[in-house]
Amino acid sequence: MPVLPTISTFFIVLSAVLIAIGWVLIAKRKLEAHKRMMVAAAISALTFFIIYMSRTIFVGNTSFGGPEEIKVYYTSFLIFHIVLATVGGVFGLVTLWLAYKANIQRHRKWGPVTSITWFFTAITGVAVYLLLYVVYDGGDTTSMIKAILGT
Repeated sequence: MPVLPTISTFFIVLSAVLIAIGWVLIAKRKLEAHKRMMVAAAISALTFFIIYMSRTIFVGNTSFGGPEEIKVYYTSFLIFHIVLATVGGVFGLVTLWLAYKANIQRHRKWGPVTSITWFFTAITGVAVYLLLYVVYDGGDTTSMIKAILGT
């Protein structure tokens, strides 16, 4: 298995698990523990992002190496994941900012939506990882644009 994609996927899953724990903590009104858990989740997500972007910039991305007849489905799924991850990341930043500014009423509205979006981001991210490196052998490693477009 490729080292950097495996490590980055670990951190995205870890961030989702930490968010789930944070959700349980806030339901139990453990505010300080919730805050610490959500900061740890954010650091985990940021670690994923740094590894992912470093790999993208310096190594490139791996194109889909599975059967040609399902490539269009994989590409559609990948685009969905990228959009979801972007939305989830922006939502995460907004939600953290609202908490930092003690705008708790708005934070409480954004939090569940952000968390659910991030859970789906993590799930689809793991699916992309599995399709690229476990279920099928990865294709060529190349720039992000070429990997997405399949050229």
